[in-house]
Amino acid sequence: MNGNFSKRDKHEDEHLPGIRENSTREIYGVRRFAYRGRRKYAPILSQSLDGGIVILNDVFGLTISQFERMYKACLDRRNTKEQWITNLRYPDKSSKEYLEYLENCTDCNKGHLLWLENNPKEKYLYEQLVNTVGTEIDIRKRQRLFIILDMIVNTGLDNRTHIASGILAEGLDLPGSDLDVMYVLDDLQVIRNVKNVNYPVQSTTYFMETDIAHPGFTRLICIKIENTDIRSQPCTCGLMSCRCETFYASGSRFLDKCKKEFAIWPMIVHGPCLSDETQLQDTAFCLRSKYLPHNAIPWISRQRWHWPPNVVIHRIVNYGCLFVPIGPKNVSDSDFLWRMSFSVAEKILVHSFNFTQLLCYGLLKLTLKRVINTNDDVKDLLCSYFLKTALFWVSEEVDIDTFKLSKLYYCFSLCLDKLISWVNTCYCSNYFIPEHNMFLGKINQNNNKIILGVLESIKYIGIGGLTNNVFPLLDVNDQLFSEHIMLDFLHYRLKEMIKFPISKDIVSHYQGLALTKSLIKSESSSFLIDVCKYYYFEISQCVAHLLQTPNAIGKNNNIRKRYHSHLQDGIKKDAVSGWLLYASFYYVTGQYNVTLKLTNHVLSRCSLEMMFRCSEPRCPHRDQYKQNVHSLMTLNEKMKLTIISSVTYFRNSLLIPEELQMEVLELSEICFPPVVMSHCLRFLCYHHLGDIFNRQQALRDLFLTVKDKYLIQFNSLSDSLTILGVCYEISGDTFTAYQCYDQALHCDVHKSSTAEKRKSKLNGN
Repeated sequence: MNGNFSKRDKHEDEHLPGIRENSTREIYGVRRFAYRGRRKYAPILSQSLDGGIVILNDVFGLTISQFERMYKACLDRRNTKEQWITNLRYPDKSSKEYLEYLENCTDCNKGHLLWLENNPKEKYLYEQLVNTVGTEIDIRKRQRLFIILDMIVNTGLDNRTHIASGILAEGLDLPGSDLDVMYVLDDLQVIRNVKNVNYPVQSTTYFMETDIAHPGFTRLICIKIENTDIRSQPCTCGLMSCRCETFYASGSRFLDKCKKEFAIWPMIVHGPCLSDETQLQDTAFCLRSKYLPHNAIPWISRQRWHWPPNVVIHRIVNYGCLFVPIGPKNVSDSDFLWRMSFSVAEKILVHSFNFTQLLCYGLLKLTLKRVINTNDDVKDLLCSYFLKTALFWVSEEVDIDTFKLSKLYYCFSLCLDKLISWVNTCYCSNYFIPEHNMFLGKINQNNNKIILGVLESIKYIGIGGLTNNVFPLLDVNDQLFSEHIMLDFLHYRLKEMIKFPISKDIVSHYQGLALTKSLIKSESSSFLIDVCKYYYFEISQCVAHLLQTPNAIGKNNNIRKRYHSHLQDGIKKDAVSGWLLYASFYYVTGQYNVTLKLTNHVLSRCSLEMMFRCSEPRCPHRDQYKQNVHSLMTLNEKMKLTIISSVTYFRNSLLIPEELQMEVLELSEICFPPVVMSHCLRFLCYHHLGDIFNRQQALRDLFLTVKDKYLIQFNSLSDSLTILGVCYEISGDTFTAYQCYDQALHCDVHKSSTAEKRKSKLNGN
């Protein structure tokens, strides 16, 4: 130790005149501090031969060089176990905590990206995948979006639960990705063992009868209630059919029940789902068991590496599984066989994927669509579910740290090898029930050689050939849009597909408002906050329809204030629908001049540059939208500037003009194009004001709008023709009204429900 620190010799070089000498502490950024301990000597800083700093008399017991070595070794250990640590800290990567972590992280995946710089082919594959699939933050926002939508919708549902599923709900918005919607009927429960029944039974209960010959399917047997003969008091759900003295749930009867109770418009049976006449969206109704089936229990304790995390396994076990009303394809009489569906479990698993697993999933999907299915000999033999199952198995069988961005193509190759081995043996093991061969009825010894040739060729061409086939050169007309615009268009697609459910109980709507308020405060992503605001505005419009008073609206100040409060919130939903509801409010209260002013405002906002929604990548609206908005605008500001939505009326709503009450007598809701409804309200206002000239002008404008289909979607043409007929009928032109009703009945899709009645009325029937 040097006890004469204060008397040390100065540096040999003398100070230059006018130049201040920098001390060692200033050079290396070390601050002087008062040492209050019992040590005799103060710390001494000196420079080592390698250019580092040596601290003598160190009160912390370490030199800086020692600390640097230990810190570097710690970082190296952490990098080797990076994915394991992340899984431990964030097992559910669709959580708002993980999304907040990603948004605040400045060096996420930086080390892997530096490694890609030395591998141009891997780097190009990664860049093309990110351009198509999105960054990790984008994917997590999509996953979180669907979780939020399920939460909001379910506050307005009774006896059923809404579940968004499919690859879109899993976070990948690939070209052609569709949304699958499932509804679980909560008043029908399924148990695993009859001994677990708690008497008296409060709801219709079934138990699983496992079919050994078909491991992925089961029969649902209605239990025999204690001291009651089920044949004398049959189950109220109407699903049972007697077979060999046992009462089984029938899949066809279940779909008929759902069709009668839940169909808002005419629907047809499409496999295990119900679909509208255009078959653009399927809705699956299913039953839920809170218990996993017996043959899926080994999955819980199966030997695996690090994935899935224990927290994820526990979530899946606590949820159970679903049962879909469809049997195996290779069985003719399968009405009593129900498929075990693990859709919710699979969504939980995908939400636990790291970024590399998600990119690998997207690459598998794109390879299927752009490479495998382009071969007519093997098209539709392999499905995306097989590819996802292969990724599940590979993720479980290897160390989770194998899934790094620097090993993306290697992970893809592992999944491809798994598929090749399955096709070679004609056996694809279900991830939860390995005894279930999912290739049955699809791939066999007669066609597996062709598929093997295609898969082997993908492996042979390597990373360069795969990239060229999956990501061909972009067409000159193709436009690349920033991710904030792609998220906007995803929301615009979903807002027409996922709406807050209609309910007579206004309490559920206020619960929806309370939930969206809490989500607005708790979410960290500005995009998700704006989505919650949108649904808050939509639910506010719903509440305005459900407000009831025995007196006229204008005579009750309290009700009037509530109407104004919710209608003012509804104005913020988009450019015009809220204003049209406000115009309807003033019309039904007899304030026709105010209604005319509001309809003038709506018509001034409607133009061809505005859009209802845009689902096609090459839609010209996307270019126009890009020019009209910028990244600093909120989603709600963009919608008020560029989006027009149909105005929706609920059955028995006081906002429906009396002349159009018949249109919603048989339906729970009806939607009218904003331009059509504006001209209709103008016609009705001038009719009540006795202004014949302007009334005829409004009728002429309405006729031209319908004739030219100006801002009228294909599924709204029939209702638009019916409204035109109503206006002609009010004006006294019954002949033209009859023609309008007749044309409404001959539209290809979504025919007006009241056109036939109005036509018959004119005939005097």
